[in-house]
Amino acid sequence: MSEVLFSAAPIKDHGIEHHDFLRAVIDGLGKTQKELPCRFFYDERGSVLFEEITRLDEYYPTRTEAAILRNCAGEIAAASRPGTVLIEFGSGSSTKTEILLEAMPQLGAYVAIDVSESALEEARARIEARFPHLRVETLIGDFSGLISLPAICRDAPALGFFPGSTIGNLTRPEAITLLRHFNDLLGVGSRFVAGVDLKKDTVILLPAYNDAAGVTAAFNLNLLVRINRELSGDFDLNQFRHESVWNESAGRIEMHLVSLCAQNVEIDGHRFHFARGETVHTENSHKYGVGEFQSLARSAGWAPAKVWTDPERLFSVHELAAGA
Repeated sequence: MSEVLFSAAPIKDHGIEHHDFLRAVIDGLGKTQKELPCRFFYDERGSVLFEEITRLDEYYPTRTEAAILRNCAGEIAAASRPGTVLIEFGSGSSTKTEILLEAMPQLGAYVAIDVSESALEEARARIEARFPHLRVETLIGDFSGLISLPAICRDAPALGFFPGSTIGNLTRPEAITLLRHFNDLLGVGSRFVAGVDLKKDTVILLPAYNDAAGVTAAFNLNLLVRINRELSGDFDLNQFRHESVWNESAGRIEMHLVSLCAQNVEIDGHRFHFARGETVHTENSHKYGVGEFQSLARSAGWAPAKVWTDPERLFSVHELAAGA
């Protein structure tokens, strides 16, 4: 899980077209290793469940990243020229953004980019009320497909913001592609701040994705509830269970839904067979060493500038600089 998914964010209705959802499900379940894209987790119920997850004792990323940002916001602000525009990709509720906004009165504007109009409106109202002198602009859309930034960003120093370890949801080639895309959008001389979850003992990692209260399990299984509701599916939730595993070779946590018996499921007239023990792969969450992520960033044209971590080195916040 991440707090801002690739072209998504927790508190939102995605506005995804029905046929896009259907096509992704049909294609994904037709693969040898069945899979469902994690961006479909966040219907109304999924969003509520994810908010619950971020408050769980086992789930360290949210509170750890927020604490790091509170400690490093002054340094980020000090390196920012007057008139800098803060551009957040996949802003969602923009909650942690306020940590930076509070430390950066010299900002020229804040631009929030997200696929959810409702999330943007809610965040904009809250931020404008708290920072009445800050210009706030919103852009509805998938940040991975943007070809340009709003006019207010033109000729202004740019500071990109990508918290929540969203980069971890992507494979390494996908992550390089996205970071290169951000580099192109923000331009020469820009800076970029990203939250990145670090590799750590599985004693900490695994409970974060399989909490004792079963909230993450409900979150994962809710994807099947959504398919039943929106795509005329007939999944029997009692015949699937949540599973999280650490894939050492890939350096990632994987979330799966495991079929508890041999069964058939029908979705919009399409029939799929599940063997006992067969899984549906629903999410990846890649973890990095600090040096690993810096190397990844260099491959996308960014120069690592600073990195901040918590005392236990659970999470990291990276500042990157764009060169020519």
